[in-house]
Amino acid sequence: MKAWLQTLVDFTAYCLVRGLVAVIQILPLDMGDHLCRGLAWMLSGPLPVRRKVIENTLNQIFPGLDDDRKHQLTLSMWHHLMLMVCEVAWAQRRLHRANWQDHVSFRGNRGMLQASFSERPAVMVSGHFGHFEIGSYTMGLMGLRTLAIARTLDNRFLHRWVERFRGAKGQEIVDKNGCAPIVDSHLRHGGTLSLLADQHAGEKGLWVNFCGVPASCHKALALFSLANDAPMLAVFTRRINGRPMQFESTLLATADPRPDANGNVDPNCESVETLTNWYCRQLEIMIDLAPEQYWWLHRRWRTPSARAAKRIAKKWPQLARAA
Repeated sequence: MKAWLQTLVDFTAYCLVRGLVAVIQILPLDMGDHLCRGLAWMLSGPLPVRRKVIENTLNQIFPGLDDDRKHQLTLSMWHHLMLMVCEVAWAQRRLHRANWQDHVSFRGNRGMLQASFSERPAVMVSGHFGHFEIGSYTMGLMGLRTLAIARTLDNRFLHRWVERFRGAKGQEIVDKNGCAPIVDSHLRHGGTLSLLADQHAGEKGLWVNFCGVPASCHKALALFSLANDAPMLAVFTRRINGRPMQFESTLLATADPRPDANGNVDPNCESVETLTNWYCRQLEIMIDLAPEQYWWLHRRWRTPSARAAKRIAKKWPQLARAA
């Protein structure tokens, strides 16, 4: 009976979400934008969702920011997040092979495509910045097939629907639990791996200085690149001028573990730690471009254990207080 009731609740939630998406899909872009601004005002004011998480994060990353600017940044972030939801709905009907140039411009696309379509594997890293869903969707429109790692949603109906959107243009999704053999096989066959590189890795992760505050990173991201001789590409897709359905996809930088013609190895690829620090620096550059397009409600920075705090204090004395 309990399982049946949970299925009923999940299916009801799924129907409500699909109904909302159907309404959004028929809205003009400007009307959808006004709706998102109204929702952002509510979520940053009368209905302060995840207020303490956002406040704590902004206080750590921007300690000198006054309250008015923090509120404006929070408001702009919620507007961006609400627009992301609308754009996922709009993309299924309004973004296709015949018109993607009207919505997405590219910077560094030659290098991105050369790395992605070569016989060598590649690892693309981004973060909870900009519109990473549209970025993956657009790459699929261009014929690039990628493998991504994601957590399975608790609601299986919503999970299948999200998977259909992500896989509509060729992206394959695997659950993060037990995915290592699948990822290794994909890379050995010259595939492209797409990852969000700003997930908290827990106490066993590699602690790095990210935006001036210690953060735990998964070692596997760097290992995927180094163990498979796969160049790591720091990429992002961000909204331009706050306008709905207008994006810029960019290859920011590349770190290649393969020695050059003179046998020299990129110093960023000398170890798991150096490569992890490299992609974290690239994420910082992305965030600096449009801070309002980062997920400040995402619990990226968490308090380390006493043991981890001691290691951090030895490594970065200047960050000991932040830890």
